Amino acid sequence: MADHNEVAYTTADGNDYEAHEQTYEGFIMLVKYGTIAVVIIVALMGYFLT
Repeated sequence: MADHNEVAYTTADGNDYEAHEQTYEGFIMLVKYGTIAVVIIVALMGYFLT
């Protein structure tokens, strides 16, 4: 069987944690504004299409 040691991501070579944080913040912003846009669209549809 292979030895399954836990990988220490904080010391691994090649990790760009700043880029990871920027990508995550961008994703959260996209989800937040996307959700707000969908809520506005549904509210306008409810107002104008009923």
